[in-house]
Amino acid sequence: MRESAGVRVRKTKRSKGLFITFEGIEGSGKTTQLDQAAELLRRQGLPVVTTREPGGTALGLQLRKLLLDLPEPMDPGTELLLMFADRRQHLREGILPALEAGRIVMCDRYTDASRAYQGAGRNLGEGLVDLLQESFCPLEPDRTYLLDCPVSIALARIAARPGGDRDRIEREGVAFHERVRAAYRKRARKEPERFVVLDASASPDEVCRELMDDLEPFLEPFRTRATR
Repeated sequence: MRESAGVRVRKTKRSKGLFITFEGIEGSGKTTQLDQAAELLRRQGLPVVTTREPGGTALGLQLRKLLLDLPEPMDPGTELLLMFADRRQHLREGILPALEAGRIVMCDRYTDASRAYQGAGRNLGEGLVDLLQESFCPLEPDRTYLLDCPVSIALARIAARPGGDRDRIEREGVAFHERVRAAYRKRARKEPERFVVLDASASPDEVCRELMDDLEPFLEPFRTRATR
């Protein structure tokens, strides 16, 4: 362990928990895949914790309302700082304790989302996001699944949802979502050892099979521990 800005950061080789993140543009199906994978692991008796950003803590739920439901415009810098306030609390209160307890943490969005949405979508630049991450939330995932599909498909899925309600981010224009998708894909190319890009235009069952095939090698230590 080492300390950085008061947040414990684990070395690359980790002896206890497993930190997995799910990323993608709105309507990509990442939440569906997280839920399916978590359920499969729970059926196997593995210690799974599911969470999300924003909104993984009591404080985060209040920040989520501001970030997604605020009717008036929000300054991009304010949006980014609120995201990191949520993330910092989430790490200290939820993610790090679960990892230290040896659990598998599956998180719906993490810092890559800020790189894509605020860094690229809001044109703040990834450098600013990386600076905040290093200062306050330096923990990196063990694996990141990027659910990738064309923006047209993702937005059509959103439009087809019952009720038709869309949050502040979902209401952004096509150009915004294209920038977000491009940033995700760029990051995946930059960190191929961490990212797995899944074709989210395929059926949910197909995507889940590919995801679980990749995840399988990470699970063996947890199975061994469970049978002791």
